[in-house]
Amino acid sequence: MFTFLVRRIIGTIPIVFGVALVVFVLFNIVGGDPALMMVGKHATAQQIADIRREYGLDLPLPIQFLHYLRDIATFDFGRSYATRQKISDMIMNGVGPSLSLTLPAFMLTTVVSVLLGLVVSYFRGKIIDRVAVILCVIGMSISVLAYILFGQYYLAYDLRLFPISGYDYSLTGRFEYLALPILLWLFLSMGSEVRFFRTAILEETSQDYVRTARAKGVSEPRVFLKHVLKNSMVPIVTNVVLEIPLLVLGSFLFENFFGIPGLGSITIDALHNSDLPVIKTMAFVISLLLIFGNIMTDLIYALVDPRVKLS
Repeated sequence: MFTFLVRRIIGTIPIVFGVALVVFVLFNIVGGDPALMMVGKHATAQQIADIRREYGLDLPLPIQFLHYLRDIATFDFGRSYATRQKISDMIMNGVGPSLSLTLPAFMLTTVVSVLLGLVVSYFRGKIIDRVAVILCVIGMSISVLAYILFGQYYLAYDLRLFPISGYDYSLTGRFEYLALPILLWLFLSMGSEVRFFRTAILEETSQDYVRTARAKGVSEPRVFLKHVLKNSMVPIVTNVVLEIPLLVLGSFLFENFFGIPGLGSITIDALHNSDLPVIKTMAFVISLLLIFGNIMTDLIYALVDPRVKLS
């Protein structure tokens, strides 16, 4: 496994280079002149020239790209156009609030969805299964904004069960503000998750080993818990691991609406301010998370399914 991991990490180097090249081309060539976007269309030629010289935008594009690769290798992504802060510091400051929202929400959603998927698949074709499927479809059909507005107006403003927005950096105080977005995240994600896990589990129930276990007199709950759930872990793990890099994207709206100063809020503010260095950095970071998420998926495959060989 160690050899496989080293080989995959080495194999990601050209992929990372390609991602860096695409991001650089999109934001430095296709997107127009960054200096003009910073100072506005009414700026003088001298102001544009000063900005280009200050940020190295007057250098040839190959040199700019080499500087960009150097910044990536050293995790020094420059400074924000809007706030003049170091982008690496902004990311480090935003990681904590983002993880305090995404990790509990992700873990709670995964555990609850797997358990509900197992329950509804156990009662396949019965009233519990049908009601659950209908509720899942309804939950998937409702916009994320509807969940957020409902939670903020009825649960926070009307019933005063939660704060409407805000964030507390203390270890215990932050969960007072995170309880509502975590709860909304759970209900928002549960529809699609339960349907996926139900389908993955039901596919295993038609396999020969399940019929053999039932023929030997193994109880139905034991068949589901010991055999079906274990063998359906490959698609479940695939779905779970591939969602991890997307947690940053999933937190964008929640952080923006609930005033959580995480990576999502940083990215939204950068979009509003046309802050290209921050947008470019976040695009690259999310791509990097997706690449390593795929590597983790392959490794976890081998842990949950002995039939999978790393080669």
